[in-house]
Amino acid sequence: MSTPLADQPEDEFGRYLTALPGWREFIAEAISEPMAMVTQDEYDALTKEDRYQYDEDRLDHHARLQVVATSTVRHTVTCGRRLVILNRGAISARRGLIVTGPANTGKTIALTQLGLAHELQDRRRHPGQDERIPVIYITVPPAATPRMIAAEFARFLGLPVLRSSNITDLTEAVVGVCTKARTGLVLVDEIHNISLHTRTGAEASDTLKYFSERIPATFAYAGIDIEGSGLLSGTRGDQIAARFTSVATHPFPYNKEWKGLVAQMEANLLLHQHTRGTLTRLDRFLHTRTGGMIGTLSHQLRGAAVDAILTGAEKITKSGLLAVDLDIASRRRHPGGLSDADK
Repeated sequence: MSTPLADQPEDEFGRYLTALPGWREFIAEAISEPMAMVTQDEYDALTKEDRYQYDEDRLDHHARLQVVATSTVRHTVTCGRRLVILNRGAISARRGLIVTGPANTGKTIALTQLGLAHELQDRRRHPGQDERIPVIYITVPPAATPRMIAAEFARFLGLPVLRSSNITDLTEAVVGVCTKARTGLVLVDEIHNISLHTRTGAEASDTLKYFSERIPATFAYAGIDIEGSGLLSGTRGDQIAARFTSVATHPFPYNKEWKGLVAQMEANLLLHQHTRGTLTRLDRFLHTRTGGMIGTLSHQLRGAAVDAILTGAEKITKSGLLAVDLDIASRRRHPGGLSDADK
């Protein structure tokens, strides 16, 4: 399974989804037919204008993240759907899910794929009911206050956020819409931006807890190294830990799944001169270069594909991959560069 998402999975993608129209566009793209590649003869026969548009469409295709159903994504979806079902009859103290791990290991992807699965299941159970809003997706701003949390919910739903709107006004408006629209899953990303070590952070955490008590939905969080962030410490942290289960994301080891991941991403390429199997033969090199980070791997392959179209090479090679700059974290893992064997 692969799904086109917006560029920059942990940042731009998140902002793109934090409004209902963006979320619905994500769902529509997920169930649409992928772009088809024309034959070389058909490509050569295109007019200048048609070739330009075709190449632009291919650039857009590669600029989007192609999501592969990794074991982490599957586990997150399974755990999340189980909790949604178990919470249907709960009046209070509903259970939740936390997706936690290092940066660039696919937490946002796993969280949003859970949302996608729930949205599609809800549409199957309630066909034609367009007024339903099965899923809400928000990100926690840095140094979030209770009002900022409430405002994120309101903005997703398209509710007005006025300077005069206090947190009570926003909360009641959000709860009213969610209840009427039968919201069943609330996704909260960047949860590590809440610190229970500060009064403001503790109050923001209490605000999320209050929303979870007022909205009859399952809450799923994602953030960087949650267990070490302090969010689960102290009395408030103990309450969260008692009600939430966790799914850990991590760098992929060099194994069968990594090889399959590279192969699936290669299958998603739309390059006229690229030979299938080129990247699978480079899977160990790619693992060393990216440290097994799925976000870094995606950036490397998509960046090389964009370069291949812009230069007319129409294929990805090792030299093309080396030409795509690594993120700073990956460069820190290899401060002296890759060894000659890895190159």
